[in-house]
Amino acid sequence: MEPKRILLVDDEQGIQLLYRGEFEDEGYEVISAYNGEEALQKFSEEKPDLVILDINMPGMNGIEVLRQMKELNSRLPVILCSAYPEFKQDFGTWASEAYIVKSANIDELKATVKKYLS
Repeated sequence: MEPKRILLVDDEQGIQLLYRGEFEDEGYEVISAYNGEEALQKFSEEKPDLVILDINMPGMNGIEVLRQMKELNSRLPVILCSAYPEFKQDFGTWASEAYIVKSANIDELKATVKKYLS
């Protein structure tokens, strides 16, 4: 069986490395994008099963990326993952399946991914 594919969108290399390692250890294939434009390109090319999306990035922010992804595939689960809890109040985030505040403990994120991919 093919491993489930996660598109991980975050401009911080440290987060990319941490999350990639954790999710690859869980048996997922991880595709990385470092900004909104790259995320939309890989979203179309790679056909991920789920997207983990940062909000605060240079250029196109995660809320705009979320909007465009949902226009292309409204059924694809997108988990917003931000260091800024105040974005949760932005109605643009409501299209996502989940909103998780980044922390060193990624158990909540892993449990949410598992929920949508099992």
